[in-house]
Amino acid sequence: MNEQSKKWTLSPLGQVAQLVMGQSPESKYYSEEETGLPFLQGCADFQTRFPKHAVYCSQIKKVAPQNSILFSVRAPVGRINIADRSYIIGRGLAAIIGTGIEQNYLEHYLHFEGLSFRNASQGSTFEAINSRELCAWPIKYPTHKLEQSKIAEVLSTVDRAIEKTERLIAKQKRIKTGLMQDLLTRGIDERGNLRSEETHEFKDSPLGRIPVEWGVVPLSMVVDLKVGYAFKSTWFSSDGVRLLRGENVGIGTPDWKDTRCLPAGSAEKFREYELAPDDLIIGMDRTFTKQGFKVSQLSLSDVPCLLVQRVGCFIPKQVTHNYMKLIIFSPTYQQQLLLQQKGMDIPHLSKNEILSPWVPIPNESREMELLSKIYEESRTVESMYNMELMKLRSLKNALMQDLLTGQVRVTSLLEEQ
Repeated sequence: MNEQSKKWTLSPLGQVAQLVMGQSPESKYYSEEETGLPFLQGCADFQTRFPKHAVYCSQIKKVAPQNSILFSVRAPVGRINIADRSYIIGRGLAAIIGTGIEQNYLEHYLHFEGLSFRNASQGSTFEAINSRELCAWPIKYPTHKLEQSKIAEVLSTVDRAIEKTERLIAKQKRIKTGLMQDLLTRGIDERGNLRSEETHEFKDSPLGRIPVEWGVVPLSMVVDLKVGYAFKSTWFSSDGVRLLRGENVGIGTPDWKDTRCLPAGSAEKFREYELAPDDLIIGMDRTFTKQGFKVSQLSLSDVPCLLVQRVGCFIPKQVTHNYMKLIIFSPTYQQQLLLQQKGMDIPHLSKNEILSPWVPIPNESREMELLSKIYEESRTVESMYNMELMKLRSLKNALMQDLLTGQVRVTSLLEEQ
């Protein structure tokens, strides 16, 4: 490649792309029946590459052509989809079509700038970006379109790997949910097979049909819950022993982004509230969120830490620790617990409510351990996929920082080609 083709340019978005700002039709033209074109107001599902529309519209005002970038101009500003067909778009969206720049490169660049768009749109009563600001947004790109395409190709390859891994995780979650249902209603017989009513005796119970050898009891009969201490905020320090508060109870694992500590000397007085690796912790306020069920299993990296009020630690009494985990993570337990949650502003649960759901109990600890082992193997596979997903996302972020700023060039790949 010659020297001229290796240059990079900084241009306003309006000079390298055509922008169509959305305009909302009258609501009387909306329909759930397939009349006109699918309509998007700005409520597209930004968790996927392509949008999900709920209604159609027969009044055509502003149209996003197929393959255009659907850009959110209202909260959350900067999120994007790709139009897999033509859409009518409302005031919450803009359609962007590259004219002087490769469309795939532009898609990745707008993804890269997502946080900057969000920061630039804040500070007013309503988070938004207007057409003038969007047209003036600076876009950095290599002048040679072949280099733009190669950058987009590298990033798209990682995107496909991320999407594939996300599908594997979703599939594994479905398998795990079905597996838990089977394990906790059918169990494993002496030959290592799932029981069935064709070959084994079953009986009715508050949880449905279960093996005749099993019992069904309130969780409080086999598990206890230790509730944390009400540490005073005036005791907190920036270092020392971490305090596991409600804010730190994550979905599956603790979330330490917002951390409070107790000085090491003071922590010595509260050893009865020390937590250990493999402890199972539940947040007693806002136990169920949009993200999931706030129960965390501690690892070596989470300790030492101390249990704080409104957070509980499950203690097995007449079941094995591993079988207790299987019960707590099961949909059957969580569905019962969700019905116990009280309060509108801050939904909360008491110790008695957390321990009140009915749970199935095999009559032999051997079977408990076997059921737990099968479940843990399923969780290990899911964890493996999650680790792979984290690595791919980290790789994607690093590649965007390198390739979309010109810090690392793909010219050697182009010369080889």
